[in-house]
Amino acid sequence: MEPPSRPPRRAVALNYDPLADPAPRVAASGQGFLAAEIIRRAREAGVPIHQDPDLVELLGKLDVGDAIPPELYLVVAEILAYLYRLNRDVSHTRTSHMSAETEPSGYDSP
Repeated sequence: MEPPSRPPRRAVALNYDPLADPAPRVAASGQGFLAAEIIRRAREAGVPIHQDPDLVELLGKLDVGDAIPPELYLVVAEILAYLYRLNRDVSHTRTSHMSAETEPSGYDSP
């Protein structure tokens, strides 16, 4: 029997709507089993997960609903830019693949 897996120590979820906010906001934050739930829900929703213990430590000091501070704009912008490129590439691949098939098959989330 496998030992029970340890829940992650901390997780922080960000939400960013550039039309509504000048900076991303903390959407969820938690430790232990709450962190595991945040990650589980992100995976279920197909939200990419970026592991960076130092960034999580800094973001974990913010309250849910708080905008990230200007000191973190650059690092978060780099992560968002990577995710946007990843989503664009996956979307382009799926569209190209579907146009070549008569019956599309299932796809895994990025």
